[in-house]
Amino acid sequence: MRAVVASLRASRHDEGGYTVTELLCVMAILGVVIGSLTVMLTSASAAQQRMSLEFQAQTDARMALDRLRREARAACSVTPAGASSTITFQYVTAGSCSGGNQVSWCTVANGTSRWGLHRQAGATCGASGVRVADHLTVATAFDHQTATGRRPKVVVTLAINPNPLKPARTYRLVGDVVLRNATRST
Repeated sequence: MRAVVASLRASRHDEGGYTVTELLCVMAILGVVIGSLTVMLTSASAAQQRMSLEFQAQTDARMALDRLRREARAACSVTPAGASSTITFQYVTAGSCSGGNQVSWCTVANGTSRWGLHRQAGATCGASGVRVADHLTVATAFDHQTATGRRPKVVVTLAINPNPLKPARTYRLVGDVVLRNATRST
């Protein structure tokens, strides 16, 4: 019997294993590593989402400006003069610039410090028009300018920022559009 107890004691000392303290240390180290990875992946996911939203807003603004350029170049007159949040283009119909088709562009408030760019057929524009861009940070996007001996032009300024609380991320898209079918100012 003594031999059996002695052999059990000898075999117990030969077995390798980890103590509870060693296991707790390893678990603490793994917790720190996994926690750091989680924070890094969450931050990367938020950055990717922010960049995707900014890219989409900028792409929409570029496409809206291209569409507005095409329509403005074909117009024979534009109202109102000066800086405004709404602009209406008049087109030649039956050889005359008056009484023809009209298209209006405007900015419509979408919340605090945020506007959408809308397009609507006719002399008025509002929220019922088609929204072609969003996340504008200024309401006055249009500036109709005239100069003696030149055709009228419209300066379009689209300041885009999906997060207006961070003004450093504002993307400004500016375009000068000359009305090719308009007469020169005298």
